[in-house]
Amino acid sequence: MPLPAIQAEGLTKTYKDSDPPAVAGLDFTQPAGSTWALLGGNGAGKSTTIAMLLGLLIPSGGRVVVLGHDMARDRFAALARMNFSSPYVALPHRLTVRENLMVYAHLYTVPKAQERIAELAERLQLTAFLDRPAGQLSAGQKTRVAIAKSLINRPELLLLDEPTASLDPDTGDWVRSLLEDYRAESGAAILLASHNMAEVERLAGHVLMLKGGRIVDQGSPNDLIARYGREDLEQVGWLGLIRAAELFDPRQAVPFSAYARRHIRGSILHYLRDRAPLVRPSRRMQEQRHQRQRLLQSLASQLGGAASPEDLQRAL
Repeated sequence: MPLPAIQAEGLTKTYKDSDPPAVAGLDFTQPAGSTWALLGGNGAGKSTTIAMLLGLLIPSGGRVVVLGHDMARDRFAALARMNFSSPYVALPHRLTVRENLMVYAHLYTVPKAQERIAELAERLQLTAFLDRPAGQLSAGQKTRVAIAKSLINRPELLLLDEPTASLDPDTGDWVRSLLEDYRAESGAAILLASHNMAEVERLAGHVLMLKGGRIVDQGSPNDLIARYGREDLEQVGWLGLIRAAELFDPRQAVPFSAYARRHIRGSILHYLRDRAPLVRPSRRMQEQRHQRQRLLQSLASQLGGAASPEDLQRAL
């Protein structure tokens, strides 16, 4: 039986003794070859968890084993077999795309590096700007280059932080298909952190729902949908992260804490960015207003009458 891709035992990170932990005692074991997701709002602990899995942050407590290697004692053996992608981590702007990929190919001692770069350039449609400085790329192009960088060494474990951020819906869907194909071809495990409920529902076989650095629920997308009596993971995310994660503050006229209001506002913005249809500019604002109103009505219904759409609008 293959070793698990990731074993986290009591994983904890506290930045200051006086502050609550960013990650508080996470326990999970991700099997080899599986796709799991960390789902949660801003500040839930997703990026901190990934940073500890990569060995970029030293845990305040607990233990991480990746591909059979204890990250506290033998992380370089694991790092050679894994990789990471985030659109929020910039590549050197003065180097061309080809030069950036070559640097990482040498770091990972990739055999036949030029052939591997050409293969990824064709697969990710980078050929047209392969010799352009990275600083001159659009946001979507940078995201595709970041994905290429993360696949350069054919990793057995791929950690992804918001992998389709900055991409239009069609390109985002294409990248998701590419990631599914890579996992099927290679047998690699994938752990992704995302706000995008539809992305998580499509890619992940198991979801860890985080709030305040803790796992508040977990299961397959279908299990979570059935448990909450919802139609899709989008609705489970609203209900699980707002109601079940106890973001209410009944002392306020509008029963949401400041954190909840930020989370709702951020979720709406992410929804509009990732899910709103592509429409002509003259219609885009009207379409987004309609999308926002439907979201507020749906959320009000899920909250069981605790707040009306108008209450939610004022809270935001």
